[in-house]
Amino acid sequence: MRWWGRLFDARDARVRMVLLDLSGLGYLLFVPHSAPAPTSTQWSLALAAFAVALVAYRRPVVNLAAQAALLAVAICLIDDITINQVGASWALLEVAMRAGRSRTIWLAAGLLAVVDLTDSIGDSLREVGSGVVGLGLEVGVPVLLGLVIRANREVDRQAVERALAEQRRRESEGRAARADERAAIARELHDVVAHHVASMVLRVGVARHVLTDLDPRVGEVFDDVHGTGTAALSELRRLVAVLRDPDGVRGDAALTAIEPAALPSALGAAVDRARQAGITVEADVDAAIGSLDAVRGLAVLRLTQEALTNVARHAGASARARLVVAVRDGAVHWEVTDDGGGVDGHHASTAVPAGGGHGVTGMAERVEVLGGHLEAGPAGTGWRVRTVLPNTLPAPRTAPAPSTTGGSA
Repeated sequence: MRWWGRLFDARDARVRMVLLDLSGLGYLLFVPHSAPAPTSTQWSLALAAFAVALVAYRRPVVNLAAQAALLAVAICLIDDITINQVGASWALLEVAMRAGRSRTIWLAAGLLAVVDLTDSIGDSLREVGSGVVGLGLEVGVPVLLGLVIRANREVDRQAVERALAEQRRRESEGRAARADERAAIARELHDVVAHHVASMVLRVGVARHVLTDLDPRVGEVFDDVHGTGTAALSELRRLVAVLRDPDGVRGDAALTAIEPAALPSALGAAVDRARQAGITVEADVDAAIGSLDAVRGLAVLRLTQEALTNVARHAGASARARLVVAVRDGAVHWEVTDDGGGVDGHHASTAVPAGGGHGVTGMAERVEVLGGHLEAGPAGTGWRVRTVLPNTLPAPRTAPAPSTTGGSA
């Protein structure tokens, strides 16, 4: 911003008044006058005008009224009224620049014009004409300059708003382009992963029926792998269906692949799978989670799957873990802790599904999208990860489902 723009900025009114007062002092002290020196009355009125300008710089209407009153007194008492005229004109300029309503500007201009015309009462016609010209300078110029400054400020404000709107539009277009690209990648990833998962499920099913003399424990493993693969294919189909037709699903397509009422049983299945991998899991799940919205419900499920996967991967199959899911005042309090037992990573089970598949970073990103903050770090000899998901979405109209069965494995 140029220096003159800063000079007329509304935040620099005090600076303007100080400069104006210094100019007035310079006029009284150094400019030659017809009389030997300014009189005491002239000094008194000038100092009063200086003081009012400094004290009332934040209230332009009050400043104008006081300066107009001092000008009226000066017209009656002294011959050289330049200081008071300049003070009143500058006060009118401040009103024209800063007044909230145009009516205030014209009333202020009328007040100063009336006061200034009192100096022409009883003068000859030529003197009255000269007074009208002076009135144009003392009243018209400040009003015109103030209106120009106001118009420039409005133009600058509109330019800033347009720039911000354009920036928001570009950011929105960028987010849309990134979302489209992510959707395309997700569809391609689905095509690749679904093909291989379907092949594995088919081969496991064939092996289960061909190998009839298997040990029962091996048969259970085959059944478990077959069921896990079938469930994965089902989720993949739901997700890709939503990606290809996002208008047919409410909310985020990637977060609506599970019904809220099915959350308790889904959490129970995740806990059971972790127990099958050898982890001792205690589950304390609030029955109210069955009434959560689909977005937070799926987030809780994915966080639980990922956390239990990390326990199996890093703490080992002999670890003990505790899952706590509670709903308090509409917010979901979720926490998984382990004791750090069996830290041999080579013996960590791979039977637990990886959930989000991006570790703690993916968990943190999922939580931040929902307005929460993920805390992960050491807790004694083990590890703890927890968060609070605030209630930012309307609750679905579904009846609460019973809680999963807690207790130690």
